[in-house]
Formats: sequence, C-alpha cells, structure tokens
Amino acid sequence: MKRKICIVTSTRADWGLLSGIAQELNKREDVALQIIATNMHLDERFGNTWQEIERDGLHIDYRVPMPTDTDSASGTVNAMGACMQGMSDAFNTLRPDLLLILGDRYEMLAVAATALIHRIPVAHLHGGEVTQGAFDESIRHSITKMSHLHFTSTEEARNRVIQLGENPDHVFNTGAIGVYNIVNTNFMIREELEDNLGTTIPEKSIFVTFHPSTLDDISPRIQCENLLKALDKFDDFKIFFSYPNNDPSGQVIIQLIEDFVAQHPERSVVFPSLGARRYLSVLKCVAAVVGNSSSGIIEVPSMHIPTLNIGIRQQGRQRALSVIDCGVSYDDIVAGLEQVLSDSVRQAAKTISNPYEKDNTLNLIVNTVATYPLDNIIQKPFHDINQ
Repeated sequence: MKRKICIVTSTRADWGLLSGIAQELNKREDVALQIIATNMHLDERFGNTWQEIERDGLHIDYRVPMPTDTDSASGTVNAMGACMQGMSDAFNTLRPDLLLILGDRYEMLAVAATALIHRIPVAHLHGGEVTQGAFDESIRHSITKMSHLHFTSTEEARNRVIQLGENPDHVFNTGAIGVYNIVNTNFMIREELEDNLGTTIPEKSIFVTFHPSTLDDISPRIQCENLLKALDKFDDFKIFFSYPNNDPSGQVIIQLIEDFVAQHPERSVVFPSLGARRYLSVLKCVAAVVGNSSSGIIEVPSMHIPTLNIGIRQQGRQRALSVIDCGVSYDDIVAGLEQVLSDSVRQAAKTISNPYEKDNTLNLIVNTVATYPLDNIIQKPFHDINQ
C-alpha cells in the first residue's frame, strides 16, 4: 500500500524549498503525495502563489483559507485558530500517514498542533535553529516537540534537537534543502530574466527582503524607515525588493516599500513574489543581499555574494563568513552597506564555505520520509542526555 505523505505549504518561501522534495515524492511508486495550500498562497495581494505549485506539475488536494490580515497580535492568533479548524477538516478528508512541514511560522504551529491531536506523525525540516529576535524560535522548538522525524540543516542544529529530548535515531542532519536547490538550479540567463521581469538588472544592484522582528523593542516601522533612508544614499545601485511575510507589522513594511518605489521608479522595483527559480536567478545577478531573512544567511552564501543581516531577527543562527551583521540605526545600516558592497568583501564571498551545504540532501529527505518505519512512532519517550 502506498504511503500517503502530505505536504503543507503556506508561503512562496517554504514552497520554494519544498518543491523539489514534492516532485521527487510524486515520482515514487510507493508514495501517494498530498498537498495542502494555505495562508499567503491563497491571497491575491501576495501573488496567488498557489499557482507556483500547479506550474510545478503538482496537484493541490486541499485548500485551507485563513485570514492574512495579521498586522496585530490578535489578528495573528485569530488566523491560527482558523488554520487549525481548516486543517482538522483537511486531515479528516485526506487521512495522511505522515505530514511533512518546514520551519517556524505561526500557521505551522497550528498545523503541527492539529496533527498532534489527530495522531498524525510529523516530519519537520529546519528544527534546532536559533533566531532570538523573533517568536519564530519558540514556535520552531515547539514544533520539534510535536514532530517525530527531524531533518536539520547542520550538525549543531541536530544536537540541539536531541537536547530537546528527541531520539537521536529520528534526527537526521541532511543539510539545508535551499542550498541543495541552489546547486541544482537551472538559472535563467540575465537577458531572459530581464525580459521576464520587465526590468533591467544592472551589475550594481541590491536585493532586499526585510521582515518584522517580532521580539525587538524598536518598531519595524522605524527599522524599515532607517533601511530605506540608508538605501537612498547608495543612489547608483538599483534596488530589488520582495514583500515581507504576513507577520505582525508586515503591512507597514509593505506600504513603506511601495512608497519608496513610487518615489524612485527609475532605480527600484518591488515584487510580491518571484518564485524560487526567478528569485535564485536574480541573486546570480546582484552585488549583495540586504535585510533580515533566513535565506540571506542559509542560502545566499552558496551564491558567493555577501549578505548584510540587519538587526536581531536572525540573532544566534549559524552563519558563513560572508554574512555581515549590523544594527538597525541609519548609521549602522549605511556602514554595513559600505562593507558588503566593498570589493574586498565581495571578493572574499566568492571563496567562503557554507555550513548549511551538504551532499545528497534531497535524496536523504525523500528516502527517509518514504520508507522510515512509522509503527509505534506516535508515542515518544523523552530522550535524556547522559550527564
């Protein structure tokens, strides 16, 4: 009998990472792949990115609409409640044997909690990582405790999952799937990409993704305003923006970016979503990545360009030497931009090693979720570490 493996995806970002896994699982004779799409995928304002799933030749088995106006704590919690109710209906219909989820977002906490009550085993990607500046870290560790198979991106993260009481036999250091995707992507050439995007990509370009830092005392508005003011100083560079996720204060950042682009149409452009292949292809063309996204730390180093990581959102996350950290003030960001755009830092980025890179990541994940025995996996004894 085929194993029913259900992937839940909620954003352009997680689908960009999960797409290759889904396509490989879909090819297997011993797997019946199921896909649930929710959250930002189903919102036109964020690009109707559910279409990316179908463009990859896959079928969405269930859609779980949930509020995406989550610019406040109450809005986020209400959205989580709607997600849990919709996921319960989806699980009752699809009855998967194993759930595969990625990351640390609030809707994935709702997904994992619903699976726990439905007694569905969970396979979790990217557990054990540290991001002290966002509530994502607590969510990530909580999902670990509700999961049964763990695929970590580094050995350091694997050890941390085991420290949380998980059975070492169920914790696999596979490397980051996003880095594997970079190594195996068929990039669009610059001319094709420019035609597709409807804009030029000069050599002096910067790619910016800036999310709310949900545990920072300094407001996302002030941080984003400082970033935009700093970017304005580097007026010989073209700026490519992508939208933030729909975390609290995300709409504030979106409006600030849209206003900036409207004021500087000749040298800036914004995209709600690029999709995985276009996003990685743009990275091949730009001088540096700026912001506070996990991609800037995990994947971008393998593109051999520098990253300017702003603020505390990613604080504590393992990183390559090409990632430069700075504060959130205007002066801090200007100094950071000068550093990552310098010839010396850009040259050094070409030779660094990425701690998230590992051979055979895709096959390790796919083969494990497809074949690992699931008998008696639901009841988990706490694995105590010998002192």
